[in-house]
Amino acid sequence: MTATATLDVDDLKVIDTDTHISEPEDLWTSRVPAKFKDVVPHVEVNPATGYRHWRIGDYWLMGTGFYAVAGWKDFPPNGPRELHEEGVDSGSWEPNERLKRMDEFGIHTQILYPNLIGFETNQFIRLGPDVALACVEAYNNFQSEFASVAPERFIPITMVPFWDVEASVKEINRCAAMGHRGILFANKYEQIGLPQFFDPHWDPIYAVSQDLGLSINFHVGFSSSTDGSAQAMTALLANFNASIAAVGTTMGLMNNGEQIARIVTSGLCERFPKLNFVSVESGFGFLPYLLDSLDWHWKGYGAQAPGTLLPSEYFRRQCYGTFWFETSTLPLLGTYADNFMFETDYPHPTSMSPGPASPAILPRDHILKHFETVPADITRKVLHDNAARVYHLD
Repeated sequence: MTATATLDVDDLKVIDTDTHISEPEDLWTSRVPAKFKDVVPHVEVNPATGYRHWRIGDYWLMGTGFYAVAGWKDFPPNGPRELHEEGVDSGSWEPNERLKRMDEFGIHTQILYPNLIGFETNQFIRLGPDVALACVEAYNNFQSEFASVAPERFIPITMVPFWDVEASVKEINRCAAMGHRGILFANKYEQIGLPQFFDPHWDPIYAVSQDLGLSINFHVGFSSSTDGSAQAMTALLANFNASIAAVGTTMGLMNNGEQIARIVTSGLCERFPKLNFVSVESGFGFLPYLLDSLDWHWKGYGAQAPGTLLPSEYFRRQCYGTFWFETSTLPLLGTYADNFMFETDYPHPTSMSPGPASPAILPRDHILKHFETVPADITRKVLHDNAARVYHLD
């Protein structure tokens, strides 16, 4: 194994396994059946702030530019307010501009996730089953349209109407036929009164995904809140504390460890041995310890049944994590070289997007600098090969 001093980022075709599309203002109003146009998510000027916010029913959510932080000039809470505000990176919603950013960043392929419908799903559910399903279908159609600009570089992940298992199975089949390469799932369904994600209740979704070769992608962040009021958001921003936010974000990411532990100890991997599970924004460095600890205590408490694997063995067989800004932990990558994938989280606040209020350097420069001493075969796996295998890419 040799180091990567002569690494050619463009030749490697780096796959970014976690990016987001900032939804255009007309995403739902222009795509749902006419009878639903007056009730689906739309954009209005919020009288409490004076700028354009998403609104779902009686609930005001974030400003349209809330998630489009890449390259932004100011630290939180002074983020972008509106999507078309001066200084907002148009690559967050416009596919041709995004391709330019990807070339600049040294990224060949991006896996695409939602913002609003992924993080505020509970607000969509409140619209009722017919409207909520129409919103999911419209979003997945939008993703396919976005990806069609460069289908070899944009890879859509299916949003599922998880509150209806039968409808979810149908939508997974429909989107797989359109070229989607995985499904978006969540790890805290019990917060909204549904069974935990490893409960057999969800087995039809897991079964169809396994049959189609689609991965199950658990993205960090799932809101169970019913308070989308402008007052709540205004109070949140007014009381922003940078140190509390730094700790909260870090611990929120590390809480992915609980989800991973449940995947490998709940019997889910036994029931679906060919299904790939991805913990998006998991990070990497703490996971070798997590898996060592699970194995140790699994054996120490007598939890292992005859003929079954250790938690770490299930993880090696069919689980994946993603990482982005880490540097000091990279020497440990060899312990799970086949199970981790690179991401940038573009265009979110923690993304690897250089700007006046970001510690990031260009992803291509980050790779060249920090992977210099990582063995070449491991570098290729985590930057390309593992993701190519999971998402069936060249």
